[in-house]
Amino acid sequence: MTALEDRPETSLPWHMRGNYAPVLTEIDAHDLPVEGAIPRDLDGRFLRNGANPANGPTMHWFAGDGMIHGIRLRDGRAEWYRNRWVRTKALAGADRLDALTGTMDFTVGLANTHVLAHAKRIFALEEGSYPNELSPDLDTLGPCDFGGRLRTPFSAHPHICPETGEMHSFGYELISAPYVTYHVVDAAGNHVHSQPIDVPGPTMVHDFALSRNYAIFLDLPVTFSLDEAIKGGMPFGWDEGYGARIGLLHRDKARQGAQPVWFDVNLCYIFHILNAWDDGANTVWLDAGRHESMWKGGADKFEPCYLWRWRFDLTTGKVHEEQLDDVSHAFPRLDDRLVGLKNRYGWAVAPRDPADPNGFEAPTVIAKYDLETKKYERYDLGPHAMFGEPVFVPSSDGAGEDEGYIMMFVYDRAAGTSSFVILDAHDTAAAPLARVPIPQRVPHGFHGSWVPF
Repeated sequence: MTALEDRPETSLPWHMRGNYAPVLTEIDAHDLPVEGAIPRDLDGRFLRNGANPANGPTMHWFAGDGMIHGIRLRDGRAEWYRNRWVRTKALAGADRLDALTGTMDFTVGLANTHVLAHAKRIFALEEGSYPNELSPDLDTLGPCDFGGRLRTPFSAHPHICPETGEMHSFGYELISAPYVTYHVVDAAGNHVHSQPIDVPGPTMVHDFALSRNYAIFLDLPVTFSLDEAIKGGMPFGWDEGYGARIGLLHRDKARQGAQPVWFDVNLCYIFHILNAWDDGANTVWLDAGRHESMWKGGADKFEPCYLWRWRFDLTTGKVHEEQLDDVSHAFPRLDDRLVGLKNRYGWAVAPRDPADPNGFEAPTVIAKYDLETKKYERYDLGPHAMFGEPVFVPSSDGAGEDEGYIMMFVYDRAAGTSSFVILDAHDTAAAPLARVPIPQRVPHGFHGSWVPF
């Protein structure tokens, strides 16, 4: 795996340069130094996934092999850091698409988008395949089909209901209907329900939402091209004629085969949900990052993402769409104890200077949204900091919504180094509670989780 390191950086696409470039060494580091103090109530693992190509440039940032970066905290110590490729079938050279038959093998995937735990199992996730299970030490245990009950891909963004303990998810297929399937895994880790969702074509569904009573599906105009996939190009693109709608499926009625109630919305694309909630009667709210379009004119065409709110009235069939702020953001997160319930706070990555022409290489801050006041504050670690996705961890089971910690990996552009940082979730002006220098650069990645074991 040295050929990539031998290439001059200027000959590589943007997603293979700077801190987007992969690291090609797996390391273990123990008893890491700590600046400040790691709260002693943190006992678990912070894990983060991302695309880390093992064998040369890829056609898009989303297309690299999955690599997990993990740090183990216990008794105020950073016991270890390690990074591991997910040993997928794709990493071993298998193809998920059979170009002759046009069929997909869902055991083959990159496992590069998210990592989370459910029922004491850890899963590396990517939306085109089955989950890959990991050990707590980041060894790959292999694809998981939940005892043969999972027969479609699984989302990179399942949501765990804090009241039932169920993991709600979906999968989308690209060759034939049903293009979207809803899945429920119970609190014990058993796959208990699958429900086909009727959509007209092979739409890319990156995320969905959960409220107390509804599963909320996105049917938006980014669609799949088999011809582009066979040619090795970016297989998804903007398809204005497809239309845009959001569907509300009552969680209880899904067990009897019901379909969502669909609401037409203005053309847009949504990668990431912040949260959804309902009033138990006829109104449902959805907060999410809205792009005016996505990949319209090319695979690097990312429109800015702003926080919007949709209010659905199930009595009248009408939807109200409202922009909540004008701060472009990425990777919105909340206190996971409030998934599907009304929340006040959210955190996301935002540009330090929205006018900075450096784009994907510009410094960032963490924005803390107060959805009651419709204002936001920010954590700013200076002109060279580039934040990863913020993950909230409560300080105790009974802690308030912002009583706890925000944690993530942070890259220093000037020094070319990475650190693991813990912030006070309540006080945006406070200095970091702890910073743990990482002995190897952590490339920019996607999503992660706190695993409390």
